[in-house]
Amino acid sequence: MQTQTAITPFTQKLNGALSKQEITVLQINLGRRCNLACTHCHVEAGPKRTEELSPEVCEQLVDLIHRFPQIQTVDLTGGAPEMNYGFKPIVEAARATGKEVIVRSNLTIFFEPGFEDLPEYLAQHQARVVASLPCYLEANVDRQRGAGVYNHSIHALQRLNGLGYGHNPNLILDLVYNPPLPTQERFNLPPNQQKLEKDYKAYLDEHFDIQFNHLFTITNLPIGRTKQYLERRELVEPYTQFLEENYNPATVDHLMCRNELSIDYLGNVYDCDFNQMEGIPAKLSNGEVLTVGYLLEKNNLDVIQEVQTAKYCYGCTAGCGSSCGGSLLE
Repeated sequence: MQTQTAITPFTQKLNGALSKQEITVLQINLGRRCNLACTHCHVEAGPKRTEELSPEVCEQLVDLIHRFPQIQTVDLTGGAPEMNYGFKPIVEAARATGKEVIVRSNLTIFFEPGFEDLPEYLAQHQARVVASLPCYLEANVDRQRGAGVYNHSIHALQRLNGLGYGHNPNLILDLVYNPPLPTQERFNLPPNQQKLEKDYKAYLDEHFDIQFNHLFTITNLPIGRTKQYLERRELVEPYTQFLEENYNPATVDHLMCRNELSIDYLGNVYDCDFNQMEGIPAKLSNGEVLTVGYLLEKNNLDVIQEVQTAKYCYGCTAGCGSSCGGSLLE
């Protein structure tokens, strides 16, 4: 085990605070309920989790979506967002106001009782589907996500293709790659996104006649189940140091936290989904934390001056960068 050096505070690396920009993206975590319990899940979602959006917070979010035309994208996540309260009302409010809707789907939800009509619903509302498929090979997917997940995912993708996803320009289908979790101090950043996308497309087309639009490569951040995994192997600090060593200042202008608000199922506001999972709320300049109710009361989304940062921010700024939309640089 090599000697560890202290991790540089992220703001020190930046030589100052990370400034917030105009809000254009509303990312909502509808709850922790999920039909899967993936080993890399930073949300720690699963079938036994019960936390989900309340009717009151759902109503506030629908109001927010209707009130602010500056919101261009409503990004729904979870858990399995489709399983949690408020999913359909929020999808329909966003589409009624001309906003892009992203649904971060695990695909296997299509085969759960009561959710069999989801593909048709998503197509009807032209939701952009961003689906986790951490590898194009079966063994690697099932190792991360559970036995049989790969085959369910393939069948789900074929069903989406049959509805026009991946073909119709209004029905966008994107896949998400996560690197395998390390077993020792040999760490890797995601491979080149464009090259890996070509490999995914060639393999899935040849073997399953599957087409999709984009591949997003996302770095594993040391939070949630990934952090627990690394802790068991005493790899949290070495891995975070590896991320810092690969810090790329060119990624900072493109960080997703700068123009988005992340909302939890209780209506609390965060700068990003990762801060949400680590319990680091967005703050006003006076230190006051934010809620959806506060934003509605002030009739203003742009009340945050500085993004709250932490050591794991190096995960989003290492190499070509990482975000919910994949790498930040080509």
